[in-house]
Amino acid sequence: MHQIIAQYLEYLELEKGLASNTIEAYRRDLYDFAESNENIETINRMTINSFIRTLRERELAPTSVIRKIASLRGFFKWASSTGIITKNPASTLEQPKMPQKLPKVISLKEIDEMLRNNLTPLEGVMLELLYSGGLRVSELVNLKTGDIDLSSKYIRCFGKGSKERIVPIGEAAKKAVQNYMPQRDLIIKKYNLSTKRLLILENGRMITRQDVYTFIHNQGKLIHKNISPHTLRHSFATHLLENGADLRVVQELLGHSDVSTTQLYTHISKKRLKDVYFSINKD
Repeated sequence: MHQIIAQYLEYLELEKGLASNTIEAYRRDLYDFAESNENIETINRMTINSFIRTLRERELAPTSVIRKIASLRGFFKWASSTGIITKNPASTLEQPKMPQKLPKVISLKEIDEMLRNNLTPLEGVMLELLYSGGLRVSELVNLKTGDIDLSSKYIRCFGKGSKERIVPIGEAAKKAVQNYMPQRDLIIKKYNLSTKRLLILENGRMITRQDVYTFIHNQGKLIHKNISPHTLRHSFATHLLENGADLRVVQELLGHSDVSTTQLYTHISKKRLKDVYFSINKD
């Protein structure tokens, strides 16, 4: 079973082009299942139902259960299509719907507060690109100097599945990059680096996802909010829609393959509008 899972993961990486984090999630889910089901030929629908029951008995979060079911559906569909198994035991397995939870967003005033927090050039460029570009953390840390065109004010980034998209940036983000580049050049020279990566720490180390998470989390403390880099992406989308941007345009900027994912932000805008209305009309 483990050998077949390894083949499937290789297929996801080489042919589907899935991100390493996504593949690692598939690996954990499928190995979890394989622990008690080593022979793929003996697996049937009852076997899968029993596994799902144990997941719920383990009191896993509903989102984790849903993800594991999705992993099994994808795996057995592939195994069936490649002839590894003659019948897909998950063919009639329904995929539960993910409970819809509105993403957390912060206000423009709170964004401005963070930008006024005596940021270093590196911190300034991170915050500006995360918010004004709506970038994911992985997209930010993997940016290369050649991915930014300051004269045209756009960024080329690679999202989920290595999909390329072009994102415009504002004047403030452009100035943040220009302000940071001399510092980057000094670090490159000091440590004799040959990297094309844009974001480098003062000690010459390439910035990581965890570095960005820690920075944004600390910035959130200053405005008394528990936030992550993705909060800035959510805020970027919500603020665009609140200011009249077309849903399809926001979908393109975020790199969503399905507009229904982007539509979630319209619910946030409506909720925020309602909250403001009732706060004004308390009496």
